[in-house]
Amino acid sequence: MNDQLRTILIIIVLVSIFGLLVFIFVKNYIKSKINTLVKEEKEKKLK
Repeated sequence: MNDQLRTILIIIVLVSIFGLLVFIFVKNYIKSKINTLVKEEKEKKLK
């Protein structure tokens, strides 16, 4: 039972870390895309 519990906890921790990394990557990617679109939109309005 102890080995099973340890294995389950390791899996939960690893999945949590992986999910956090994916979330941060996606958040930064979307933020950069939005900033690029806003910059392009501002340049269009100036012309």
